[in-house]
Amino acid sequence: MSVTSWFLASFIIRHTLIDKNLIIIMHVLDPLFEQNRIWSKKTQAENPEFFGELAKLQEPEYLWIGCSDSRVPANQIMGLQPGEVFVHRNIANVVVHSDLNCLSVVQYAVQVLRVKHILVVGHYGCGGVRAALNDLRVGLVDNWLRHIHDVKQKHQAIMDATAPEDRLDRLCELNVIEQVLNLAQSTVIYDAWARGQEVSVHGLIYGLQDGIVRNLNISIHSLNAICPAYNQALSSYSTQA
Repeated sequence: MSVTSWFLASFIIRHTLIDKNLIIIMHVLDPLFEQNRIWSKKTQAENPEFFGELAKLQEPEYLWIGCSDSRVPANQIMGLQPGEVFVHRNIANVVVHSDLNCLSVVQYAVQVLRVKHILVVGHYGCGGVRAALNDLRVGLVDNWLRHIHDVKQKHQAIMDATAPEDRLDRLCELNVIEQVLNLAQSTVIYDAWARGQEVSVHGLIYGLQDGIVRNLNISIHSLNAICPAYNQALSSYSTQA
């Protein structure tokens, strides 16, 4: 076989395998496309104007910063329609000043969409928080979860005073409070308040067992409110065993 024939045969074999793989992938995705068609048809039957109105404008009042966990869908939990909440998700709903992805979302939500409320929403039983609590090694994500380790160490007295069976839930709550503080201290929020824009940051937590969203009693609406709100939220936790 000549070199030219060998290259031609290799090319045909490779592309044949790729085509077969694409066919297999498309078959795997077929149920998703079918579910999408069913959902679209049902939605249009219930509200013929739904997609037309949705396509016109995006004017959400809320930005949701939550966990990537597939069991925590923002719209459904809050009973909101698509277009009513802007969403950013990452593992363990962390907000850090070096995460340009998250901060870009916040900046767009605040300056362009003009959201009035930013909700940092954790959930009980969070796998990322559990890994940090129990010092589990997961992989690359361990570097991201270092932020949760910092929360645990910062509030070690509260964690020590908490019954072992409640420590996961407690750390989930404390993590939300710390991320609210981080967000309130970001340049994006600082600048919004400096120019007189009304925007508040709130800390909430969702229960997988009952579907209820609970208020962690931290809402920050101005620069001067940061410390009082943060201290008040922490005051409900005992440091005495």
